[in-house]
Amino acid sequence: MWEQLLPGLRIKLFMTVVLGVVYPLAMTGISQVLFSKQANGSLVKIGNKVVGSEIIGQNFTKPEYFHPRPSSAGGGYDAGASSGSNLGPTSAKLLRGTTKTDDRKNEVVDFDGISLRVLHYCIENDIPYALSASLDQFKDAAGGLDDVKLIKAFNDDKTPLVITPKRSIPADAVTGSASGLDPHISFANADAQAARVAKARGITADQVMQIAAEFTENADLGILGETRVNVLRLNLALDQSIPVKH
Repeated sequence: MWEQLLPGLRIKLFMTVVLGVVYPLAMTGISQVLFSKQANGSLVKIGNKVVGSEIIGQNFTKPEYFHPRPSSAGGGYDAGASSGSNLGPTSAKLLRGTTKTDDRKNEVVDFDGISLRVLHYCIENDIPYALSASLDQFKDAAGGLDDVKLIKAFNDDKTPLVITPKRSIPADAVTGSASGLDPHISFANADAQAARVAKARGITADQVMQIAAEFTENADLGILGETRVNVLRLNLALDQSIPVKH
């Protein structure tokens, strides 16, 4: 019996050592020597402080920064919960958004939806648009937009609210990536945001786009993907070269 079992045990032990110890250590060593930055997460540092990763998106909301594409990863841009919305192109939820009741019985936004994203994008970037009803009726007491009211209006069965931008909106400006962590935006998206960023920093849009061009990446191998701009690297470059005066 042992003559039959021992060869199998020896092979199991050998493969366990080779594939469970030697191979992982060899790959880790090679990665650290040849691709140290990538193997450690492509982290971006200012001094000794880690401010993000070149390959993981994060949120920027201030007007002086370029904004990333929407994210459905966890609560948004959660690297521990990478995910897309998994909603199809004809989904009413994707197109018009949904609301829900929170623990305090308040109606809040559940999913914002493309229509609301388009509206906010147009307002933020001074893009002309037409709305089928007056925007004033969807403002709260402080004068800000009431997203819950807007989503309910977009979903009205009888007379749904309709927004019509007067210029093309880049698709990545209002749709999330499959991972929810895309660190890039399209060049068209960056161009549409340039005037807002320039105004907040007191420079011209051309100056902003000159800096953006430095962080523009072409399609891999010339055919894979599209021309894109790394949001984190661009925003850091703007802070270093043209800091905002508060």
